[in-house]
Amino acid sequence: MAAVLQEQTTSPVPRAALAVNNIEVIYDHVILVLRGVSLQVEEGRIVALLGANGAGKTTTLKAISNLLRAERGDVTKGQITFQGERIDRLNPAALVRRGICQVMEGRHCFPHLTVEENLLTGAYTRGALGGGLHEDLDKVYAYFPRLKERRHSQSGYTSGGEQQMTAIGRALMARPKMILLDEPSMGLAPQLVGEIFEIVKELNRKEKVSFLLAEQNTHIALQFADYGYILENGRVVMDGEGSSLAENEDVKEFYLGFSSGGRKSFRDVKSYRRRKRWL
Repeated sequence: MAAVLQEQTTSPVPRAALAVNNIEVIYDHVILVLRGVSLQVEEGRIVALLGANGAGKTTTLKAISNLLRAERGDVTKGQITFQGERIDRLNPAALVRRGICQVMEGRHCFPHLTVEENLLTGAYTRGALGGGLHEDLDKVYAYFPRLKERRHSQSGYTSGGEQQMTAIGRALMARPKMILLDEPSMGLAPQLVGEIFEIVKELNRKEKVSFLLAEQNTHIALQFADYGYILENGRVVMDGEGSSLAENEDVKEFYLGFSSGGRKSFRDVKSYRRRKRWL
């Protein structure tokens, strides 16, 4: 019995690479968007931030990457730490150097640059375009063979899926430890969405890159996420392992359109909103 207890106490505890502790975000000194949001991303895991449009997912990611001030927003309470050090007072460039990169919603490639030139901009914070650059490009092309075919094409003339791949590849060029991925499925065909999520899983497994991804497509996100948080009206209303959230009756009913009685129509789901347990 003592040996069992000793084994339990000495087992390794997963390290929280990113910790968001009870943050509050206000825009224009008036509009309260996030209220007491707390979450963790352990090293080497994929964590999903789920919720409807306007729930606060993108604001949470921008609070972590310190892009709020460009939109007249501020973290007024709480703190954010990465690998044990506080980061909510650093500028975005310093965060990239520490290993946190955000892939913005809508991809935001430079349309007048070629695909390869867009990828090279991801290595800018590493200093000189020297050591390991070609190896990193080859690695990106190995994960995204389509980008190698299109590397001399202007990004503005590539498809939405190719632009999403370019944006993720550009983040990889910075050699990140964590990628904040905002709405990767937006505007993409279901087949492309599945392909991109498979690549995210491969990057997580082979390159040991942690992911915090904000996604409205709860169904696809929970297939790939190790853990998930559900945001509603600027606060976390539920969290848990991805598999357990996918089987949760409330999640099925309000985010997947299913219940114990099968699929529900939109009208049925709307009529049940007032009965959510967390409201």
